[in-house]
Amino acid sequence: MTRANYAAQRRKLEKEIQRLQKQAAALEKKERMPVIREIVRSMREYGITPEEIEEAFNRRTRSAAKRAAKPASGTVRAPVPPKYRNPETGVTWSGRGKAPRWITEAEAAGKSRDSFLINP
Repeated sequence: MTRANYAAQRRKLEKEIQRLQKQAAALEKKERMPVIREIVRSMREYGITPEEIEEAFNRRTRSAAKRAAKPASGTVRAPVPPKYRNPETGVTWSGRGKAPRWITEAEAAGKSRDSFLINP
């Protein structure tokens, strides 16, 4: 492909992209207008002012940001010390959550979980 041909094709594609972007914007505007009209109709029906909408929108945005900044439980938990240790590898487990493979395999072989306690 020659440089001139490449440049011509690129210009043609860029024009097509611009045309499609304008078409997409017009379609979006066409789809949004009935929704906006319905919102305005509801605002008039209930006597809601744009300032009230702005205040409610900002309050919702602020409260969502506060929720995102806070941990789910409200406090940060400290890590739990290990309760079990594999004597062969030294790998530990706190005893919370799903048991690790080395515990389940040992239990399947007939060993007691208590035999892996760090402080019995």
